[in-house]
Amino acid sequence: MAVEEEGLRVFQSVKIKIGEAKNLPPYSGPTRMRDSYCTVNLDQEEVFRTKIIEKSLCPFFGEDFYCEIPRSFRHLSFYIFDRDVFFRRETIIGKVAVMKEDLQKYHGRDTWFQLQHVDADSEVQGKVHMEMRLSEVITDSGALCHKLGIRVIECQGLPIVNGQCDPYATVSLLGPSRSEAKKTKVKRKTNNPQFDEVFFFEVTRPLSYTRRSHFDVEEEDLDKMAIRIDLWNASNLKFGDEFLGEIRVSLKVLGQCGLHDAWYFLQPRDNGSKSVKPDELGSLRLNIVYTEDHVFPSEYYSPLRDLLLNSADVEPVSASTAHVLGEVCREKQEAAIPLVRLFLHYGKIVPFLSAIASAEVNRTLDPNTIFRGNSLTSKCIDETMKLAGMHYLQVTLKPIIDEICEEHKPCEIDPVKLKESENLETNRENLRHYVDQIFTVITKSGVSCPTVMCDIFFALRESAAKRFQVDLDVRYTAVSSFIFLRFFAPAILSPNLFHLRPHHPDPQTSRTLTLISKTIQTLGSLAKSKSASFKESYMAAFYDYFNDQKYADAVKNFLDLISSSGRWDQKSIETPIMLKEGTVKLTVKKVESKGSSRFMIKRAQGRKRFGMKNFKKRWFRLTNHEFTYHKNKGDHPLCSIPIENILAVERLEEESFKMKNMFQVIQPERALYIQANNCVEARDWIDILTKVSQCNNKRLATYHPSAYLNGHWLCCKVSADNAPGCTPCTGGLPANIQLDVDGDRETERIYSLFSTYMNKLEKMQEACGSKSVYDGPEQEEYSSFVIDDPQETYKTLKLITSAVHRLEQEHAQYKRDKFKKTKYGSQEHPIGDKSFQCYIRQQSECSTYSI
Repeated sequence: MAVEEEGLRVFQSVKIKIGEAKNLPPYSGPTRMRDSYCTVNLDQEEVFRTKIIEKSLCPFFGEDFYCEIPRSFRHLSFYIFDRDVFFRRETIIGKVAVMKEDLQKYHGRDTWFQLQHVDADSEVQGKVHMEMRLSEVITDSGALCHKLGIRVIECQGLPIVNGQCDPYATVSLLGPSRSEAKKTKVKRKTNNPQFDEVFFFEVTRPLSYTRRSHFDVEEEDLDKMAIRIDLWNASNLKFGDEFLGEIRVSLKVLGQCGLHDAWYFLQPRDNGSKSVKPDELGSLRLNIVYTEDHVFPSEYYSPLRDLLLNSADVEPVSASTAHVLGEVCREKQEAAIPLVRLFLHYGKIVPFLSAIASAEVNRTLDPNTIFRGNSLTSKCIDETMKLAGMHYLQVTLKPIIDEICEEHKPCEIDPVKLKESENLETNRENLRHYVDQIFTVITKSGVSCPTVMCDIFFALRESAAKRFQVDLDVRYTAVSSFIFLRFFAPAILSPNLFHLRPHHPDPQTSRTLTLISKTIQTLGSLAKSKSASFKESYMAAFYDYFNDQKYADAVKNFLDLISSSGRWDQKSIETPIMLKEGTVKLTVKKVESKGSSRFMIKRAQGRKRFGMKNFKKRWFRLTNHEFTYHKNKGDHPLCSIPIENILAVERLEEESFKMKNMFQVIQPERALYIQANNCVEARDWIDILTKVSQCNNKRLATYHPSAYLNGHWLCCKVSADNAPGCTPCTGGLPANIQLDVDGDRETERIYSLFSTYMNKLEKMQEACGSKSVYDGPEQEEYSSFVIDDPQETYKTLKLITSAVHRLEQEHAQYKRDKFKKTKYGSQEHPIGDKSFQCYIRQQSECSTYSI
């Protein structure tokens, strides 16, 4: 989800590897061990939680998390919690908070962060809009005094504490011998309160009236005085009201005009509490990749996009723009991700991969090493399988992976690691049963393999068979090296990375999956001496059971099926595919149709507004056939909605029910109002429901973003309850749910890579010149580049450089224009925004340099 900004779309995303914690403080109980888990938070809003690791002071979490970030944020935070089973409570051990502007410091590398102490006074978020005005007042005696008016206008984004937020503000004048404080009214059930209250303070002693237009204020008073605004949550708990944040503003900001109007970020307060020494709370290992893409309108990317999409037609393909990107990037994976997504979006992935695969096969000397390296071809095919094959994995592997994780049967076959209570032969039988199950579902799943993957496998098979005509097995190994080695085996080994399980498996289950993955990988490799391929003697002995020709025949039949061109019409294979499931809160409003695009919403009788009692927690499940909800996971559905009956899926504004993260699913007979657990989950549900229902014939063109309450629509104030929607529906274009890609965003990412590695592009141009002029051994610094045709490659490099420089100029102009228009202290950039302060400093330096 992009944020519109001055004609650009801004995308934010974060990919996090949560490694392990070490040296957590011991528990005070007799065991001294802790049961801990880690959460990922945007400011204080939790968006992800790891599984609980029991009885450890150095827990290994080993979980990955990726999300598109749908809103602005100040901190990316990680909290380590301890679960106390005896007292049935969860307490925070410590946290890591990384400011948004500091995320690039840790980009893409493992970093140990010290856990910091957490208390109520340091946990703040949100911003406040205030105004200060210094005015003259003439007393009855004719003397002139000065009054300071403080207007608390509104706040935004306050934290929700214990499920509720009833905020109020206190305003204090700080200075020598002053302790005045005043308080606003409490605003109930909102974290975006509108106060609009004014408080007056006398800031100078009355002086003789001389000139009405002149502020005769004692400078030393202003220098020493400040205003403090504290935000509080009115709580019914015995511990008192919760602190939400504060701002302190010196009266010096009034200047000559006597007026100051600005937004401020709330700050923690320094209450002088005892600081905790570093190392006392332990540390946490993280790998964070934060990306922010500023995407121009599509026409800006035409030159670079055209160069990329024509790559398959360039002779030789090593001189193409896409291949050059793979040559200059430090890691092939960097280039593969945006290239694959771009080619998939424009339907050109098969010709491109066929071209680069054919070129790689022709450079390969030994058929036993075909596609075994980390080449651009291998990485691009890996990425294509991840995108196109995710649902294929769901229907093939997920049921048996769930069974393995839930049954928890012992499968250890290494005699050294065997527990005293376990039997080796029983474990072997358990493992053999699982391997047989997985092998069978894989080899019988050929008809479900996505068409785009089959077309790629056909191209690989043909290229390999043509290059190595003597080796009759190469047409199989070329395909099996991807489908088994790089697709099924990794998914079995780490099901959480392929969305087959929500979390990393426990150690025993992880060991079982490792043994299964090794066996399946060997079965799929069609190696001539399979038992010898294992280093461990216990694995070789176990594999003897599978040394039967029926297994090899089943693999070959499967590979033949998925690498045959034009096998079937995929639309005729309609098996339900589980797309998303989870627990959210639900309420239902009856809806009566009034024509093709009008709806009347009937309120529940006797209620002016739905309350929390109307919202029930339900387990939701979405497939490509229907959207259902259940009382609990696994129960019979309480309601089933065919996908073709979904007419619109849109956000519901907070003012309707004073609840965040709400959206509505509109059907012909009724609407579901649903509250997700956080902003990321709400966006995910809206996106996937919109995509899966976009081709429905009766989709609405407009909708009401708020509810009909108290005799009018809250959004447009129209009193007719059957009024047409006042806002255009979003997501009006059809999209492929598996391969939904923003082509302009991917082109922007490719531009960023070329810009980052511009020095390598220049080196490659030098290498082309050197190859053209000198017909001798390559210089060592140029030997890493694959250059088959120096002249064609040089032409491509010149075109790439020109397109990249053009986009660089557009980005530079955008930054200059934004710098001129931006005001520090505005709602978009409140005072206290350190990232904006860094931006201002950088732009000032750039302006000085350019002058």
